[in-house]
Amino acid sequence: MTQHESLTMSLEEAMRTQRAIRRIKPDPVDDALLLHILELAMKAPTGSNAQNWEFIVVKDREVVAKLGRLNRTAINLGGEMYKRMLGNRMDEKMLRNEKAVRWQAEHFDEIPVVIVACLKGVVPPWPPVAVTSAYGSIYPAVQNLLLAARAAGLGAALITIPLWSKLLARRVLGLPWNVTPCAVIPMGWPIGKYGPTTRRPVGELVSLDRYGNRPFM
Repeated sequence: MTQHESLTMSLEEAMRTQRAIRRIKPDPVDDALLLHILELAMKAPTGSNAQNWEFIVVKDREVVAKLGRLNRTAINLGGEMYKRMLGNRMDEKMLRNEKAVRWQAEHFDEIPVVIVACLKGVVPPWPPVAVTSAYGSIYPAVQNLLLAARAAGLGAALITIPLWSKLLARRVLGLPWNVTPCAVIPMGWPIGKYGPTTRRPVGELVSLDRYGNRPFM
């Protein structure tokens, strides 16, 4: 695929079948396809049209491995605590998800490309409105990226665990102090098929005028 070829999957199909794909092949992904997907990601709106994003495409095996170590460190420290906290509430779906997260962590070093979405500038810890405003300028682009990847047949997942230490993540990626890493998207050709997604009925999650008023049930 060249950079200028269109992705022909309908938007509705991409949205209905998008899911977090963590099991991916080590096969390489063409640079032209990556740039096409990133171009579509950057069509997303940003506050005041600042376009204050930076995307780091990580293919260097040493850098991918360092991100993998950060990911495994956090998972190994937090995984058992998470399971103990949930106790017997770990149902089959949650166990399946945890298994996929573990698989991704164990095979992170083999991922062909990892995209790190960053914001230019320091995300302020206060006031809360400034925090939400800042992240509101990057996550629409990340969702565009995920939908474009799905339309191209690539597997991808939004994760933040490798960024548990912004300091260490900056060192790994060579980021200056005024560029903030916000999301990590491991990407590649999926192992197996996408399969259907399951979601609760929309009427169970939509209120009208006030919380809990469920006329659409």
